[in-house]
Amino acid sequence: MLPSLTVSDLRARSAGLEENRFVIGQDAHGRWVALEVHGRGGGLFRDRQAAWHYAAAETGRRPDAVSVAGGLIELRA
Repeated sequence: MLPSLTVSDLRARSAGLEENRFVIGQDAHGRWVALEVHGRGGGLFRDRQAAWHYAAAETGRRPDAVSVAGGLIELRA
């Protein structure tokens, strides 16, 4: 089973960062998710490209602002 990443995990890991940063990945149902690491935005998307496009646009296309989760993303606080 793949490890999961929750919104709470993202907030804890990014406590000192103020810039918008996103993590994209799939949830347990196979849906693509983009989550801002501070919990300020995000959504469910049809495919990886749509999730990446949203996250990149929200971060001003900064090269280090979007990462792909190594496991599942769970949408729970």
